[in-house]
Amino acid sequence: MAIMLGDNQYGKAETRVVRTVRDTDRHEIVDMNVSVALAGDLSDTHLTGANDKVLPTDTQKNTVFALARDGIDSAEDFGLRLAQHFTGGQRSIDRATVTVQEYTWTRHGDHTFSRSDGGEHREVTVVNDNGASDVTVGLRDLLLLNSTDSEFTGYIVDEYTTLAPATDRILATAVTADWHFSETDVDWTKAFETGRTALIEAFRDTYSLSLQQTLYAMGAKVLEDLPEVDRVTMSLPNRHHFLVDLEPFELDNPGLVFHAADRPYGLIEGTVTRK
Repeated sequence: MAIMLGDNQYGKAETRVVRTVRDTDRHEIVDMNVSVALAGDLSDTHLTGANDKVLPTDTQKNTVFALARDGIDSAEDFGLRLAQHFTGGQRSIDRATVTVQEYTWTRHGDHTFSRSDGGEHREVTVVNDNGASDVTVGLRDLLLLNSTDSEFTGYIVDEYTTLAPATDRILATAVTADWHFSETDVDWTKAFETGRTALIEAFRDTYSLSLQQTLYAMGAKVLEDLPEVDRVTMSLPNRHHFLVDLEPFELDNPGLVFHAADRPYGLIEGTVTRK
């Protein structure tokens, strides 16, 4: 039986870096979680234990901090700089993947900020493969809810179906979305805000007959508003809200009181692309 090494990579995951800008009394803050994965001519370390082509993961961590010292214009620019540094500086490294999660702090003064743990955040993935860069930008846990303008009817009914048709329901989701750029000469900050706004506006403006329909409308809106994007991939969990039966208490419930279910939940996923 022949045994061989397949695709492999290694790196430093989740280096937390906070960069402040203190040029004036009004400070700025950037908070990121940076993961690096390197691939290339690395078979020897797996097959023989030789480490002469391995850049230590501790060095990768230090590189993140050192390049942050020079300044961070955007998550995308920082990811591009890091990926290009690793592939340009090491002959054994052909591909570098840098993933940057960026957390937003709310300003409460010149040097006071607040941030809730978890919640929505920006995510950027940069791949530099033999000198060519590829950028995907997106967000995680964008919570959206429509209190009406959503229904779900006309579905398959079999012997196990108990779900009643809904002609006026709450539609809620926690959006995971990624949009892939066909170029890298981009105003990254403006593009991210445009993409985020497009998702929200499409969710708001679509009378939803299914979450699948809403997913397509959201992806199409991003493509319409960002010509430099060639595809949008989304994952939309259906955060179910069930109407509570108040009849045991001799009360009606005309779409007023709901139970927000945690799990199980429907999960709708898809990619919208240009032709």
